[in-house]
Amino acid sequence: MCGIVGAVAQRNVTSILLEGLRRLEYRGYDSAGLAVVHDQQLVRKRALGKVAELEALLAQEPIKGHTGIAHTRWATHGKPSTANAHPHVSGERLAVVHNGIIENHQSLKLALQDEGYTFTSDTDTEVIAHLLDHYYGKSCDLLQALRSTLGRLEGAYALGVMHLDHPDELMCARSGSPLVIGEGSEEHFIGSDPLALLQVTDRFIYLEEGDYARLSRDGVHIWDYQHQAVARPVQHYEHGDPVADKGSYRHYMLKEIYEQPEAIRKSLDGKLGDDHVLTAVLGPAAEELLARVRQVHIVACGTSYHAGLVARYWLEDLAGVACTVETASEFRYRRVVVPADTLFVAISQSGETADTLAALRFAKQAGYLATLAVCNVPGSSLVRESELRLMTQAGPEIGVASTKAFTTQLVVLLWLTLALSKQSGKGANLTAQKEADLVAALKDLPRQIKAVLQLDGVIEKLAARFATKHHTLFLGRGPHYPVAMEGALKLKEISYIHAEAYAAGELKHGPLALVDADMPVVTVAPSDALQEKLKSNLQEVRARGGQLINFVCEHAEMAEEDGVENIAVPKVLDELSPIAFIVPLQLLSYHVALVKGTDVDKPRNLAKSVTVE
Repeated sequence: MCGIVGAVAQRNVTSILLEGLRRLEYRGYDSAGLAVVHDQQLVRKRALGKVAELEALLAQEPIKGHTGIAHTRWATHGKPSTANAHPHVSGERLAVVHNGIIENHQSLKLALQDEGYTFTSDTDTEVIAHLLDHYYGKSCDLLQALRSTLGRLEGAYALGVMHLDHPDELMCARSGSPLVIGEGSEEHFIGSDPLALLQVTDRFIYLEEGDYARLSRDGVHIWDYQHQAVARPVQHYEHGDPVADKGSYRHYMLKEIYEQPEAIRKSLDGKLGDDHVLTAVLGPAAEELLARVRQVHIVACGTSYHAGLVARYWLEDLAGVACTVETASEFRYRRVVVPADTLFVAISQSGETADTLAALRFAKQAGYLATLAVCNVPGSSLVRESELRLMTQAGPEIGVASTKAFTTQLVVLLWLTLALSKQSGKGANLTAQKEADLVAALKDLPRQIKAVLQLDGVIEKLAARFATKHHTLFLGRGPHYPVAMEGALKLKEISYIHAEAYAAGELKHGPLALVDADMPVVTVAPSDALQEKLKSNLQEVRARGGQLINFVCEHAEMAEEDGVENIAVPKVLDELSPIAFIVPLQLLSYHVALVKGTDVDKPRNLAKSVTVE
C-alpha cells in the first residue's frame, strides 16, 4: 500500500515529490514525508495523516533541493505516528524510503545496536538505514554499501536511498515490491507506480526482480541480482486515462477480464517471500492476533459472497479453522451467536456496499476478536472502519459485472488462509513444502491466467448455442460449486438468461426435473478427488437428453460424444483451480451477452456499487 517517489534534477524537486505523493493517495496510507538535500544539509519533513498535512508543514517551513525522496506509509511495523513515518535516517547524512517487509529486521536490529546504533522508530525500515550507514562507513562507496545491505535483507522491498556525500545521486532497488525509473531530460525519477511520475515524464524503465540502480542527472546505471550491469528497455507510457479508455477492447468488461493477470500480480506484490507468505503486511499486531483465531465469519454480497464461499474450503482444509459464510443482507437482521476468538471478515469491491457496511458496524459491537476488510478501495468506509485491512489491487472496475475484483479477492483470501495457518498452528495440511508449492504457484498464476485467456476464441464460437436459450444450469462440486454460482451470476447479469447453480450431488433432489435438450448444462470439472462422482452426475444429465458443456482440466479423461463438449482449461495447482476456472465462465457470459445483444457494461436494473438496502 505504501508509495515511493524520488527525483534527481537541476530544478527544485520538492513540488514534484509532493505531486507524486498526491497521485499515490489512491493506495491508502496513514502518514507522509519527504527528505531533500537543502543548503548542504539533509532536511526531512514528516506528518501524520494525509499528504495535505505534509503540504501545510512545508508551506510554513519551505525547503528546496535538487535531490529528494518521498513516501506515503501504511503501518506494518509500528503504529501510525510521525516517528514511524518515512523517510528514515541514519545520522544526519543518509535517508531511506521503503515499501515491503524485512523479515529478519529483529536480528539485524540487535546486531546494529551492538554496533552502537540507536533506533528512534518501531519500523523495520530503520534497520535498512543503519545497515547502509554501517557499510558506507567501511568503504565510503554508496553503491557498494547498497550491495552489501541487499545481501543481508530477507523479505520484500522497494528502496529509495540518498546520501549527503552524494547530493546528485539516488540509489534504488527492488525485490518483491514494484519500482520504476522515470527518464527525463537531465533529470531522473523513481516511483512505486508510473502514475506518480506522469507529471514529469512518460518514459519508464521497469526494474526486474532483484535489480538495483544508481540515478544521476546524467543517466541511469542498473545491475541485476548477480551484480552484472544490465540495460533495461525504456517504455513509453501511453497518455490518457487507462481506466476511462477501452483501448482495443469492445467493452470494459472484456478489458477487465484481460487485466486479471496483472491485477493478480499487483495484489500479491509485497505479500510473498521466497517460499512463504509475509504475514506482517496486515499490520504490527496482526501476527499475534491471527494466532488467537479459532473461527472465521465471512460476510459479503453477490460476487464477493461467492469469493467467501471458495475461501471457506481453503480455510477449513489448509488452515484447520472453522468458517461460516453469509450474505450481509441476512446476517445483519438476525441474532448472531459469536464463538470465542472469531475473526469477522467483510468482503466488498467498493467498500461502500450498504449491507456489508451495516454488518461490519454490527460486528464491531458483537464481541468478535477483530474485524478485517478485504477491499479494492483504500479510502472506502469499509477499510476505514475495519481494524485490519487486506487490500486487493484490481484497480477501478467500470463494468458492472465484476470480474477482476473476484479473482483478486480469491488470491488475497488464499493468502489469508496461509497466514492464518502459519500463525494459528492448526493447519496440519499446510507443511512447509506445501506452503512453498502454493507460494510458487501464486507467483506463476498471472502467467497461467494468460494461458487460460487463450480459450477466448473457442468460447466465442460456443456462445452461439445460447442465442435462443432462456435457462441454463451450472454444476460444480467442492470449491468449484461457488465457481459455478459465480458463472451463473455472470450469465444472468449481462445476458438476462435465467441461470442457476447447484452442487452437482444435488441434481437428484430437484433440478434434474428441469433438464431437457433445450437447457444447456455447464459444468466446472477439474481433475480433483471429486471428478469421478461428478462424472456420475453428468451421466444423469445425458440420460435426460441434456446438452453438456464441460470445463475440464487439460488431459482430463472426460469422454466427448454427441451432446457433450469439453473445453480444456490449462492445468494449475489444485488449490488454485477455482481462480483459473472462473475465467472461461466470465468469457462465456460476455460472448453470450454479445449474441443476445444486451448492454454488456451497464446491464439493466443493476448498479456497480450497491449503497442502499
